This record gives sequence, C-alpha cells and structure tokens, in this order.
Amino acid sequence: MEKTRRSFLKLSAFAASLFAFNKSKALSIIQNEEKGIQPIVLSTWRFGIQANEEAWKILSTGGRALDAVEAGVKIPEGDPKERSVGMGGRPDRDGRVTLDACIMDENANIGSVACLEHIVHAISVARAVMEKTPHVMLVGDGALQFALSQGFKKENLLTPESEAEWKEWLKKSEYKPVTNIENHDTIGMVALDAHGNLSGACTTSGMAFKMHGRVGDSPIIGAGLYVDNEVGAATATGHGEEVIRIAGSHLVVELMRQGHHPEKACKLAVERIMKIKKGKLNEIQVGFIAINKKGEHGSYCLQKGFNYAVYSPEIKNQLIDAKSII
Repeated sequence: MEKTRRSFLKLSAFAASLFAFNKSKALSIIQNEEKGIQPIVLSTWRFGIQANEEAWKILSTGGRALDAVEAGVKIPEGDPKERSVGMGGRPDRDGRVTLDACIMDENANIGSVACLEHIVHAISVARAVMEKTPHVMLVGDGALQFALSQGFKKENLLTPESEAEWKEWLKKSEYKPVTNIENHDTIGMVALDAHGNLSGACTTSGMAFKMHGRVGDSPIIGAGLYVDNEVGAATATGHGEEVIRIAGSHLVVELMRQGHHPEKACKLAVERIMKIKKGKLNEIQVGFIAINKKGEHGSYCLQKGFNYAVYSPEIKNQLIDAKSII
C-alpha cells in the first residue's frame, strides 16, 4: 500500500508540473493514475534492457508509447555487436543483410518493411511507411527507394564479424538454426503510456543464412506484433514460420480479449504451436510477451531459455526468465 502511495505521489507530482503547459495532458495522466494505470514497457531478450532504458526516457516524461517503442528498438538496431538486429545482423546465404520491421500505434495505424537492405533503422522506415504513404508494407528495392527518398542514409550493414561468419558458414552451407542461439532473435517491444495508450514495434535481421527473400513473422502485423488499444498488445520472437502459422500475436491479444491474463494468453498461444508441431518441438523456439490495458504483463515460451525485460515505476528494468512448456 505504501509503495503504491509513493508511486501515485511521484507520478502526480510530475503531472502537476505539466499542468501549466498542457492541462489536458496532465489531467489524463492523473486520471489514469487514479485508475491504477501506469506506464510500462516490455521487450524481448537481454538487449531489451538497453532498449527499455531509451523507451523509458519518453514514457517517464508523459510521452507517447509509439515514440517510446521506436526509440527503444533503435538501440539494438544501431549496435553492430547485436548480431540479429540492424547494423551487424547476420546475412542471408548470399551474404546480404536484409531487415524486417513493423510498428503499430493505438489507433491501429500500421507500417512495415521487409527484405530491406542498406538502412540501419528499419523501424523508422516502417513508421514512415505508416505515416507518409497510403500503404502498410513496402518490400525489397521498393522499400529501399522509399527510405532514400525520405532522407535515410544508405550504408553497408555487413560488418567484418558477420562477413567472417558467413564465409565460414559457406564451407558447409548447412542451414540448422539452433534453439536460443542469437541467429534468429528479434527485438520486439510493447508499451503502455501514462495516457493509457498502447503501441508496439518489432525489428530483426531474420534467420542467419536464410534464403534471400525469406521473410519471417517480424514485419507481419498479427504475427510478429499486434496492438488493440481496447485490450492489449503482444509481440513474438523465435522461429517466425511457426508464429506466422498461428497468427501468433493477434491470437495472444484475442485471448486477452476473452479475459485471460497476459501470461496465460501467451501460454495458450505456445500450446497451439506445440499441438501443430508435435514431434518436431526440439527444432524450434517461440516466445511471446504481452501487456493488457491494465498494465499487467506476462510471457511464455516453448523451450527454456527465453527472457524478456520489463520497466515500470515498480519494476526498474528487470530481466525476467520466461516460463516454458518444455
């Protein structure tokens, strides 16, 4: 009770400081705090810690969830040491780094890019698709030309480290993704802001050494990411083909709509994949994270080893091991 009271006083003091500048914004924050709604952000894997830090700078000052998730996932996108997202991502079997990303806001506005080359921040291109075109998805060279027309810088995304790994892979050319190894991970992020609005973002360089042109779940609205501002938001990571097979993130949100807690909704989605794959479960990993409109959060995965980061007024950016079925 004392912890809740302190959180209320802290956020209310912030809202009061905004009042002189934006009365409606301040009142919205106070009203949502009275309802027990506080900002929260979730993101996949260990690099979610740094991504959450950036997102929280926006959420903690009354900013919009959409801005927070874009800013958050740009951190691993721009880090060449993160080998499954953005700059430094592992290439396809032709040695080309191709990126997939999507973004969705509280009004069901969506933007997506797939098989995008030469642009570090695929998530920002996806947002530009959402805000500046009549379309929801651009792919390949069309996505690149659009990005260049919007002022994005063309760069070589293949770092020496990733190139060396690709050349080593070519010696045997075996395509055998390993469970929980960072050759197919994704940064997926969902957030609830102080105004009670949800948004999400998802970005990846996809499976290492995939066939050129392969697209996973990450840029697919309803598979890698889904947001319903009346219910909740969810995002996925792992083997994208399996997430697409069940429209995974949409399924998680629909299960929350039926009244399931986010963790239970994620578990039921994983069980759906488990039922379909049956004897091939050891070959794949899938994990979901989700938040509902109340700010409750949860996760579940198929194989042990998936973790996710959470940042809220009460949870100061913790990395949590997701529960697993296997």
